Amino acid sequence: MTLIKSISGIRGTIGGQIGDNLTPLDAVKFASAYGTWLKNYHNKKNIKVVIGRDARISGPMIHNLVMHTLVGLGIDVIDLDLSTTPTVEIAVPLENADGGIILTASHNPKQWNALKLLNEKGEFLSGKDGEEILRLAEAESFTYAEVDDLGTVTKNDAYMDMHVDEVLNLPLVDAEAVAKRKFKVVVDGVNSSGGIIIPKLLKQMGVEVVELYCTPNGDFPHNPEPLKEHLGDICKLVVEEKADFGIVVDPDVDRLAFISNDGEMFGEEYTLVAVADYVLSKTPGNTVSNMSSSRALRDITEKHNGTYQASAVGEVNVVELMKATNAIIGGEGNGGIIYPEIHYGRDALVGVALFLTHLANLEISVADLRASYPQYFMSKNKIELTPAIDVDEILKQMTEKYKNEQISTVDGVKIDFATNWVHLRKSNTEPIIRIYTEAPTQAEADALAQQIMNQIKTIASI
Repeated sequence: MTLIKSISGIRGTIGGQIGDNLTPLDAVKFASAYGTWLKNYHNKKNIKVVIGRDARISGPMIHNLVMHTLVGLGIDVIDLDLSTTPTVEIAVPLENADGGIILTASHNPKQWNALKLLNEKGEFLSGKDGEEILRLAEAESFTYAEVDDLGTVTKNDAYMDMHVDEVLNLPLVDAEAVAKRKFKVVVDGVNSSGGIIIPKLLKQMGVEVVELYCTPNGDFPHNPEPLKEHLGDICKLVVEEKADFGIVVDPDVDRLAFISNDGEMFGEEYTLVAVADYVLSKTPGNTVSNMSSSRALRDITEKHNGTYQASAVGEVNVVELMKATNAIIGGEGNGGIIYPEIHYGRDALVGVALFLTHLANLEISVADLRASYPQYFMSKNKIELTPAIDVDEILKQMTEKYKNEQISTVDGVKIDFATNWVHLRKSNTEPIIRIYTEAPTQAEADALAQQIMNQIKTIASI
């Protein structure tokens, strides 16, 4: 069992020992640190925080602990209860709140939960702010409110509907054109809040919905990370139902994957590629994804005469570079769409609506659409090292070895070759180097990964 503290929040498994797992005391301590930081940062008396959760089994318990800890600090809470990560992100500025907390462990299995922390813009905290919250949590220096100064709780269960409305109001979303096509779509909501909000959006766009695992009871029927090996049921059902395609989201609805009409994976990396293709065709501009995402986004961006740039891994880094380059769309290759026209956060609803509009404008199947894009294949591996091995020295030697290639050291070491690339990243918590490669064929991607791993092992003498 595990407790992971990072600048973006605290994540862990339910139960067990204090400090080793996400126990009630750990939830209270971390909520206290966040609330204390908000009071110090904004330096005002009346602080307001939006809170929402996904449908995992531990949600109500963690939700009540966190919410009433903030009340105990004298902070007012807007309680969205069952919600999604992008819904909370949208709600924070609409409520003129000072921050937000999403209670979700995202794609992690049901024994996990987490506190994801937002600033007053509804965006993830900077590294500096996250470090300060970790320091406050470690110090346990909290001052709680006296009885007359306790915070209040205001329930608002309208935000999922409001989120759908915000998406439908986007200029590039054409619900009327979608409705004319009479699409039939299978939705796997992994028995979380996506099982409510995605069908709601689809039905308002005139789409026939076949629901699979859409009861928000937190009993995940499969590993909730939307990868091919976990999605056999929906791949089969799309074919059986003769559906146009399938939609899969993770428990907090910030990641999005499609299943093509032939029951094959569209590819998480290609969710962003397809949506960006449509957006760029209507509003030319720049794009951003992280360094471990597919080169296909660069190709599509350049096809539309835009400029592509890659950020360090992590949503906050993608958003920062998007703002710096005025990117009109961006995201991460794990199926995360960031469309600033609505907000700076990964949002599966935005991805679904834009993808449907894109498809409505075409006369081809989803499988044919996927085949029309540049073909790349990824290999994801890791090497476990001993604590005595200097990982930084290994990365330094790999950089020197390939100094004549195009290299970035913004986040680990990324080496861009003519037709493929490799990205080496070290873990911050364990002696591991992660190796991501991409090439025009799976065999080439796997071979490049093996070549790089052999070189690392030689350097490390293992």
